[in-house]
Amino acid sequence: MDASTPLKRSSTEADLDSPKSSALPQPRPTPKISKARACAECKRHKIRCEFRAGESNCTKCIRSGIKCVVNDFSQKFVDDDGIWKSEATASIQQLQAAVSQLLSQAGLPDLSSYTVGDTRNGPSPVTSHNTHRSSIGTSHPHTSHQEGPGVVMDVTREPSQEADLQNPDLVPAPMRSLYEVTKLSNLRNNHTEAPRKTLLEEDFITRGLISIHEAEELFAYFSRTMNQLLWGGIILVHHDLTSVRRASTLLSAAVLTVAALHIPNRTATLNRCYSEYVSLVSSMALTRAHTLDDIRGLCVGAFWLSELSWKLSGHAVRIATEMGLHQSYQRLTRGHTDQYKRAQLWYLLYVCDHHFSIAYGRPPVIHEDIAIRNCETFLELPMVVSGDFRLLAQVALFTILTEAYRMFGSDTEQALIESDFNQLRVYNVAVDQWRLLWQPRSADSPYVRTYPSKGVVLHYHFAKFQLNSLSLRGLSPSNTPSFSMDRKESANIAISSAIACLNMVLEEPDIRDAIVGVPIFTHTMVTFSAAFLIKVAMNWNSAYLSINARQVRQIVERVIELMNCVSAGERHLTRHIARGLGKMLERFDSWEAAWQVGASDGSTVDARDIPGGTNAMAQGFPPPDLIYDMVGTYGFGLDENLLDPSMANFEFLAQ
Repeated sequence: MDASTPLKRSSTEADLDSPKSSALPQPRPTPKISKARACAECKRHKIRCEFRAGESNCTKCIRSGIKCVVNDFSQKFVDDDGIWKSEATASIQQLQAAVSQLLSQAGLPDLSSYTVGDTRNGPSPVTSHNTHRSSIGTSHPHTSHQEGPGVVMDVTREPSQEADLQNPDLVPAPMRSLYEVTKLSNLRNNHTEAPRKTLLEEDFITRGLISIHEAEELFAYFSRTMNQLLWGGIILVHHDLTSVRRASTLLSAAVLTVAALHIPNRTATLNRCYSEYVSLVSSMALTRAHTLDDIRGLCVGAFWLSELSWKLSGHAVRIATEMGLHQSYQRLTRGHTDQYKRAQLWYLLYVCDHHFSIAYGRPPVIHEDIAIRNCETFLELPMVVSGDFRLLAQVALFTILTEAYRMFGSDTEQALIESDFNQLRVYNVAVDQWRLLWQPRSADSPYVRTYPSKGVVLHYHFAKFQLNSLSLRGLSPSNTPSFSMDRKESANIAISSAIACLNMVLEEPDIRDAIVGVPIFTHTMVTFSAAFLIKVAMNWNSAYLSINARQVRQIVERVIELMNCVSAGERHLTRHIARGLGKMLERFDSWEAAWQVGASDGSTVDARDIPGGTNAMAQGFPPPDLIYDMVGTYGFGLDENLLDPSMANFEFLAQ
């Protein structure tokens, strides 16, 4: 074999010399599936099957006028595979959408934050709104129970970076350090979420619980009345129903419930809205995702729904502190103007908390922190509105009353000693100065006219009455010989202030016109004033106090007439106040008649001898459960037929 003849190399040698050689066999390429479209007719005649552009039948079948049927099993496999994949993709997308919605309702992280094998895929510690339909003091027939193994505690670690050991913040909150070390998600604080954009499509109005037309009407009524009475509309910052529905279903339910309560002949609407509101409040009890509008929704209910007021105000304060609202004032003073609404809401919560701590004779939750002590600095900000002055006036007043509460306590059996009256005069002077400062700063309103400035005067009389009524706390007419001049002076101030409260409600047109829409604190103090005067006239006349029984009866009669004549819903608090005061007045008239008979024959009459009469003036500060104890709605018998059977758990004055 000569040199010019090429050598034939074996396949083994060629593989060894090849730069791509490998000891492992190379994978075989995946065979391509044929997509031949020869129809059955052409295959039968063994001829070529031709298709023209845009035609679904071959040329032979067209000429023969028969149906062109493709008989290719490989193509059928490709088509079936494509159909299965498209169906599977659609199913996965549906599941992802459903899971995302459930996570959003439960306040859990977005679906994209979950990975395969993530421990957070286990049962969530937070239940959805539809799972927990139980309410505060209310049971619903449609309560559903969670099935399965039950709720488990979340011990998930956050996928966040490790702690920065050089962080200059050396003294954080203790729980923050615990979270920094453990990374447990259930230890996170200040956890909030933005309002969901699908609330409007899922809320109780969309579900048909109430028509959109009636909802618009109720919203408009609340906006121009109750919202304006409560410090110029700062509690409801939304100008239309659609906006508030998108922001917070809880707030929209609260607004419609309160509006339905104030409008006559809306009992059925009130029932539905109230049930929805209580259900929403219950479902959010253990969640951590809240907004400022959710807090406003709790406050709206607290200010106007008497049977829920104490629980709602406390719940709102707890959520607000979790969201850091108590720190908003400091941030605002450091130049963060975006904290204005949050600081304003903190002041509103302070007043809401103290409305009911004072009314129920219980210690308040919010103390006088730096924001409360420096409220004047807040009013110097350029973005404040007239409603802020009205709100901060209340803050300043309740600061005085809270200090007196801490000084004298709320023990109904603890009478003031003589040395206490010096401090009581200090508080009286502070209230006098409060009126001089804040009445000129309260501007008139186009909605409620002179109510802002006249309201300052009304609350001035409330405060003077509250403070000086303590002079009779824990005493009875049997120890009147030891009645000192200081005690008698203070008691007479309480009497004159109570009369002034009632006269303002009766004589001032803007106060009288607003008496239906005001928060229940005003109703409480009006009731307290009337009941106080009746009891003093019956029990303390022998102490030679400045009180006239006939004048008391006349003024209370006028208050009852006003409460009966106002335009309000059948379950409004004014109806119960009128009924309770009427029962008290009947017993007062019986006592007065017996006293006149006794005066004519020289005998004495004790109030204890009158059916339903009272003896001790054991006031708290003011007495616990004001309306209930002072009006005597229960002791004098509440008409049980007033409430529909369907509203057995909807008693604004629950027995």
